[in-house]
Amino acid sequence: MAKNKVKTSASAATLAGMPVNIGIADKDRAAIAQGLNRLLADTYTLYLTTHNFHWNVTGPMFNTLHAMFMAQYTELWNAVDPIAERIRALGHVAAGSYKDFGALTSLPDVPSQPPKADEMIRILVQGNEGVARTARGLFPTVDKASDEPTADLLTQRLDVHEKSAWMLRSLLEA
Repeated sequence: MAKNKVKTSASAATLAGMPVNIGIADKDRAAIAQGLNRLLADTYTLYLTTHNFHWNVTGPMFNTLHAMFMAQYTELWNAVDPIAERIRALGHVAAGSYKDFGALTSLPDVPSQPPKADEMIRILVQGNEGVARTARGLFPTVDKASDEPTADLLTQRLDVHEKSAWMLRSLLEA
């Protein structure tokens, strides 16, 4: 949850000795990569929380939640690679350590003791909404730079997280 600047925006292009020339200014690529690293950290944190809840859910909704959490953590796992690869395509380094993710994420860590099923659902609703806010917050920078591939990635992530939050929230209705 810390808002520390993590050293993940070092240019990969510098390491290769070739400048990145994709029609997006260096400064804009750096800002987009930093935002995508926050999205990557949020996505990975939500993945870990969802997988933890899949393992530890109990109670009368066990079968439903166990299967739902599996579908959601699988989708999240499959999402981290395209986010990281977009950061690399922009010429920057993707975060990849727990320390970096902890500094970049806007989401709280999972509780040490597994909560009851209804609290798991609430935590996952908040997590999905948090990832959606992170993705949405990057749009102004992406739009300004005319970065359509990143805009497409963000749109896809927003669709998934808003639907996941809705489906989870519906489980809490009496």
